[in-house]
Amino acid sequence: MAVSKGSEPWILMVTARSPTNIAVIKYWGKRDETLILPINDSISVTLDPDHLCTTTTVAVSPAFDSDRMWLNGKEISLSGGRYQSCLREIRRRAGDVEDEKKGIRIRKVDWERLRVHIASYNNFPTAAGLASSAAGFACLAFALAKLMNIKEENGELSSIARQGSGSACRSLYGGFVKWVMGNDASGHDSIAVQLANESHWDDLVIIIAVVSSQQKETSSTAGMRESIDTSTLLHYRSKVVVPRRILQMEEAIRNRDFQSFARLTCADSNQFHAVCLDTSPPIFYMNDTSRRHVLLYSL
Repeated sequence: MAVSKGSEPWILMVTARSPTNIAVIKYWGKRDETLILPINDSISVTLDPDHLCTTTTVAVSPAFDSDRMWLNGKEISLSGGRYQSCLREIRRRAGDVEDEKKGIRIRKVDWERLRVHIASYNNFPTAAGLASSAAGFACLAFALAKLMNIKEENGELSSIARQGSGSACRSLYGGFVKWVMGNDASGHDSIAVQLANESHWDDLVIIIAVVSSQQKETSSTAGMRESIDTSTLLHYRSKVVVPRRILQMEEAIRNRDFQSFARLTCADSNQFHAVCLDTSPPIFYMNDTSRRHVLLYSL
């Protein structure tokens, strides 16, 4: 088992910070609910972590008798399938860890028995449409990977973060990121790739206006499931519209073409809300303030 100098209890901690991301070509709909495999590619912009981010501290100690987590100061359950998937996949990849100063050595096999405590904090509203789960699961996967000395690149880690929240895979990179839907049933090829780093388009500024901090009435998970089952527009969008838009958006990003970038972003956002309205029963994510600003923009 893991050991330390003497018999005193010890603790190892790692703190990480991950930004949220805003999709410009949206992910909506899964072909596999367990592995969280999407029905289309998506592209997002990663925001500045100094403004919108999740900060997560993970700790391990032989004194811990169970995995536990606190979100924004309140303890939450880790019994859900998504948390368990992330913890299982991270532990499966864990390596040997040695801290010479503390006299601690943890072998790869020890991680199956050691428990972790997780404290996570969002500096923006949670579950209110600002991709808090994306930042949260990306930060969780990254922090645990550092704690357990996992050597895999961010692309591989993105496949783990994805199993917590689909969009989380994109928050492991800065700049402009594409989530490749992949084709394999195992999901090994459904990963995030960076299209351009954060310095590629220095004069692009994204303004986030929080008009309501209330949680969404329909969760993204429930909404996607209902759209998959009832919206014919969603399936046309994923097969016909999105593949063309992905290529156009990649070109706009590559050329820093703001006019095309803005047009494609607004068109895709409008179609997303059209899919929600095409869902039965219809889903409403826009509030009155959002609708007024969309109308003003279109005029």
